[in-house]
Amino acid sequence: QVQFVESGGGLVPPGGSLRLSCAASGFSFSSYTMGWYRQAPGKQRELVAQINRVIGTNYADSVKGRFTISTDNAKNTVYLQLNSLKPEDTAVYYCHRVLMPQDSWGRGTQVTVPS
Repeated sequence: QVQFVESGGGLVPPGGSLRLSCAASGFSFSSYTMGWYRQAPGKQRELVAQINRVIGTNYADSVKGRFTISTDNAKNTVYLQLNSLKPEDTAVYYCHRVLMPQDSWGRGTQVTVPS
């Protein structure tokens, strides 16, 4: 059974940093493209960063230069380093296998940056 457990969110002032973690299980972790998504109140879920061992990394324009995605394949864990946080980064953050809609979603982790 594919599972994702996100952690590391919190309340942080503008300009601050956080490191999110996601423990994945139930599949061969290093064989898939992993992504971090976020969903703000009243908005659709969006892909903000993805990583693949062949292609490398890719970021949404809104987070490029501020967020960094990485993996620890030995721990089946994907990370998202969030720097220079802005109020518009406030959202619930989720990890997921990219282009695998059949996977269930984890509970996510809330990131709040007050204005």
